[in-house]
Amino acid sequence: MTKILVVEDNPMNMELVTFILAAGGIDVTQAFDGPEALEKIKDTHFDLILLDIQLPGMDGIEVIKNINAGKTIPNIPIVALTAHAMHGDRQKFIDAGCVGYISKPIDVSTFVERVLSYVAEGGTKP
Repeated sequence: MTKILVVEDNPMNMELVTFILAAGGIDVTQAFDGPEALEKIKDTHFDLILLDIQLPGMDGIEVIKNINAGKTIPNIPIVALTAHAMHGDRQKFIDAGCVGYISKPIDVSTFVERVLSYVAEGGTKP
């Protein structure tokens, strides 16, 4: 079963994303901020991380830097899941270490398929 860590500070967004992914047969673990995500990564292998970029305290870019700097944390593909829609933001996330970008609001009809495409490609751009 595909195992995904969703890092999202907004409870309503977390509930929606978790519900959609679980309905699609994906095992979802939740983290509501960066430090919690980093702790969960240490304890569990995930096939993918869906990471909100606008997190309180430690933002998503800092989370990515911490993941990439950690020698004991396995290489896990990261997909930005964010409301950022400014020109150049997508490239900023890719440059930071994300393999992809899904903007909010999410398209419920294609969300699971898009997420699983990143898993199937081993974290490379589908």
